Formats: sequence, structure tokens, C-alpha cells
Amino acid sequence: MVDQSRRSRLLAMKLSALVRDHGGAVDPQTVPFALGAAAVDGSVGWVLLDERQHRGLGPALAWAVRSGVEHLHLLAEEGTGTLARRADAFRLPIEVWHVAERVLLPAIAEPLPSFGEIPDGHEQFRSLIAAGGATPVADHGVLVGEIRGLEVCRVVTDVSTGAARLEVGIGQHDREAFRMLHGDLPPVEAVAKVVASVAPHRQHGADPHPLNRLGREQALRARLIDDPALIGATKVDAVPSPLAHLNLKDPHPSVANARIDGASVTVVVSVGVDLDVVPYAIDARLATGQPTCIVVPARDAVPVQLEIAALLDDPMAIIPVD
Repeated sequence: MVDQSRRSRLLAMKLSALVRDHGGAVDPQTVPFALGAAAVDGSVGWVLLDERQHRGLGPALAWAVRSGVEHLHLLAEEGTGTLARRADAFRLPIEVWHVAERVLLPAIAEPLPSFGEIPDGHEQFRSLIAAGGATPVADHGVLVGEIRGLEVCRVVTDVSTGAARLEVGIGQHDREAFRMLHGDLPPVEAVAKVVASVAPHRQHGADPHPLNRLGREQALRARLIDDPALIGATKVDAVPSPLAHLNLKDPHPSVANARIDGASVTVVVSVGVDLDVVPYAIDARLATGQPTCIVVPARDAVPVQLEIAALLDDPMAIIPVD
């Protein structure tokens, strides 16, 4: 296993070679960059993404802002279609490149993925989920039950029988364990059992607990739904995210539709200092076609996010809430 310092040096060497091979400086000035490597060639910046590549545009822009870069080249081996789609929304010139060994290929912006409808036979579980005390939510063709933004059950299709069933639990492993321990419980009782254990920890102001460290963005969205006045809205409703959320433990902005000053506005909710929230919000705006703003807790409203948002052709407001 390569240690981190050696890997950083190797990435810097790789970036220097790519810059030289593609018309940049013979000996570009490489500088530290947390997600890979970066180099400065006059007013031109080069960033090679190595970690969390599909979420690397925001951190690259944060570096560019701090470095005074006026033209950014963004290099990655994966996720370049997403990066190119988002880069198109900025007035700062950004060229996204797909790295194929020592060759750079211009990235092609991919459209947002489309998601199907809820499968036949799944909708019948909506009333059952509600009867158990959870909120039914349709998200990217999947019907789930949530407690203030935290998924506690979902409808699945059995791969062996093709029959639809309701699985109860937080995440796949928890659902499997719950089925083994409580498989004889009627579905409504099973949902109610999980809801009773989860709900107290999902209330705003509850003591720190693993159950309120998950889905913090969705929990803040639930607060906005309960109290739209926090952002000057008269009504807030949850809407699906533009991209599917595959890992419950990874932070993932949530999306809502708000009624503000008589107009519909897309709201992207983030918790923690997420440097990629502005590029993510671009996808949300593309998905809804509406004016878009970003909502974050006041403690997480950092100046660099405002600077990234200001680089957009159509800037977005960032609204802090207490």
C-alpha cells in the first residue's frame, strides 16, 4: 500500500507530465491539493482529481479562487461527464478532461440520469408505511418510509419470487438483521417498532446520537417543511434529489420546492462545509428548471462557498439558518 505522502508526490509527477504533454509549462509549479494534485502555470490552473472525483469540481474551484486562477483545467479518470455538465454553468473558463493513461480526452457533458416510476405492486405499501408512523416518499423509482428524512423502510422486489415486500430497517444490513430477528411481525407493527426507536432522536435539538448524525441534510429539510418561515417561504415540500443516493453514511444534499414571494424556488439543503454543494445545486436547477438557492446552517456558511456561487453565470443565493 502506498503511503499518502508518497502518493501525493506520484500524483504531482503525473500531473506535471500531463501538463507538459498537453501544451502547458515544461516545469509547472505543483502545489498541495487534498483530493489529488494541482499545478499553476501563470493564470492557468490544473487539477488532477484522485479521490471522490465526481464531487471534485467544488474543491477544485475553491482552490482556484484562493490561487487567483483565471482558467481551470480539471482532469479525472471517472465522473467526467458529470463534471463537464456542471462546469458549463460557470463563467470561469473550465475545461474538463478525461485521463486515459498519458492522454487527455475532452470530456463530454452527460445529461442528468432519468429514473423510472415506482414498479407495479409497490404503491400498495404506501398506506401501510403511513399506518406504521413513517412518511411515504417516492425517490428515483423506489418507495421508502422516512422519519424526518431518515429512511426506516423500503419496498423491494424479491429477486427469487418477483413479489414485492416491505423491508424494515435503516440501511440494507439493518434491514437484513431486522428480518432475521423480527420476521414474524406484521409489517405495520414492524414499521411502528422502528419508528418508536428512531423518532425521538430525529427531533431538532435532540441529544447527539448516531441516528441524528445520519441524514443531517434531510433532517434540516424536515425542519424547513415544518417551519417554512425559516427561509422566508410559505410552503416547503420535499422533492427527489437529481442523483440517486447510494450510501446512507455519505453526506448528501437534500432538495425541496419552496414557495417564496409567490414563486416556486428549488432549495438545496446542505449540512457541514460541503465545498461541492454549489456544483450539486446546478444539477438540482437543471432537474427542476427553477430558480435555485442553497440553505445551510449558519455555522456552515463559509465565505468560499459564496465565492464559488458568485462564479456562476446565474449566481445562487446561500441562505444561512440558525
